[in-house]
Formats: sequence, C-alpha cells, structure tokens
Amino acid sequence: MGKPADLVQGTLDLLILKTLSLEPMNGWAIAKRIVQISNNVLQVQQGSLYPALHRLEHQRLD
Repeated sequence: MGKPADLVQGTLDLLILKTLSLEPMNGWAIAKRIVQISNNVLQVQQGSLYPALHRLEHQRLD
C-alpha cells in the first residue's frame, strides 16, 4: 500500500480530472466546483491545486 501522501495526491488528481471531464475550466473554477460538489466538505488550496495541475499536465505529455 502507498504512503498516505500518495493517496491524497491520487485522490486530488481524480477530483481534478472528474471536474474537468464536465467542461474545461481554470484553476479557480476547479477549486470552487470541488467545494460546491462536496457541500463545502473539501477545500483545495492553491498550494495543492496548481502543483497537481502541473503534474497532470506533465504526465499527459510523457
């Protein structure tokens, strides 16, 4: 089993990808939509969101 940080990172990646599957949007809109669909339970901070977006973009290019 992976480390807890890997689990959180993977979960964030899936949340982002699911959100983007609905329609293209910028980082602020992604974070807002995650808060909205989770009924204010999940809040993604910029310090986590933007590195995740960069990581996902880089993985797509490999």
